Amino acid sequence: QVQLVESGGGVVQTGGSVTLSCAASGRAFSRYNMGWFRQAPGKEREFVAAISWIVYTRYTDSVKGRFTISRDNAKNVVYLSMNSLKPEDTAVYYCAADQGLAIATRAYEYDYWGQGTQVTVSS
Repeated sequence: QVQLVESGGGVVQTGGSVTLSCAASGRAFSRYNMGWFRQAPGKEREFVAAISWIVYTRYTDSVKGRFTISRDNAKNVVYLSMNSLKPEDTAVYYCAADQGLAIATRAYEYDYWGQGTQVTVSS
């Protein structure tokens, strides 16, 4: 069992930066693949980025070069650093954990979810 708590959301201007954190409790955090998803009003939850337990990363095309996912296994935390933010990045951002062997990009592949943190990019 893993509990996930996101933090770091807020209101930021277009072009600005923000870093989200996801603190995990429970055993064997280092063995989990971790992902970030987002959901904008009226839209489906979409994949943003993921980092495997062997620190392989994947990103959705719209955030490549702007967002960076990282993890600190000693602190049981995964981060999402977001730069050059755009209004279309506005969404609730969710952290998720997956026990699978391969990195996952689909929401249904993840076993545990946080409550989400709102990021609003003002134009």
